[in-house]
Amino acid sequence: MKNFKLFNITLLLLSIFSFSGIANAEYKMGRDYTRIDNPLPVKQDGIVEVMEVFWYGCGACYTFDGPVNGWKKTLADDVKFSKLPITWQAIHQRHAALYYTIEALDLPESAHAAVFVSIHKEKNFLNSDKAIIKFLKGFGVAPETSEAYLKSFAVKQKVSRGVKIAKQLRLSSTPMLIVDGSYIISPKRSYEEMFKVAEYVVEMQRSRS
Repeated sequence: MKNFKLFNITLLLLSIFSFSGIANAEYKMGRDYTRIDNPLPVKQDGIVEVMEVFWYGCGACYTFDGPVNGWKKTLADDVKFSKLPITWQAIHQRHAALYYTIEALDLPESAHAAVFVSIHKEKNFLNSDKAIIKFLKGFGVAPETSEAYLKSFAVKQKVSRGVKIAKQLRLSSTPMLIVDGSYIISPKRSYEEMFKVAEYVVEMQRSRS
């Protein structure tokens, strides 16, 4: 009986070590995440930056919004999370301007969620300044204020910066996560798997940030 118990314990320990080895080797560059050829500079300030690339008009981004907003709340203090609205064409740039206007007005996160609902549920694509100004009025923003922010130098500068980043990193799809401007994590079989890969890359990047 003692030998049988010892045999079972040995098998258990072997399985734990084997599983640990599999877990450590689970994520590989080129398969689970991609190294960016022309990365952004790493600030080396002890903070790992995680950036979500999205577009309000993207259906996958709409379904991803809730889970990623929940995940960002679990990140450690040395991880900075931000969002980058894509800026490929005129409609993307208009929606990017809306994103930065909502930010500048310091509206609640629910305002971003409302943009997704407006586009995907209410079929209001917010494809003009007039439509955006009317939308923001629902959050108590005066039309002249919305217009001023949409056309402000600060918002235009952020959209322009987004255009440059998209070109430099060769961003071709949404949604995706970018760690320290150096690694891309594309959608996986599940959001949980995508987040686990991102956490793995964050941990890998900690000593370099």
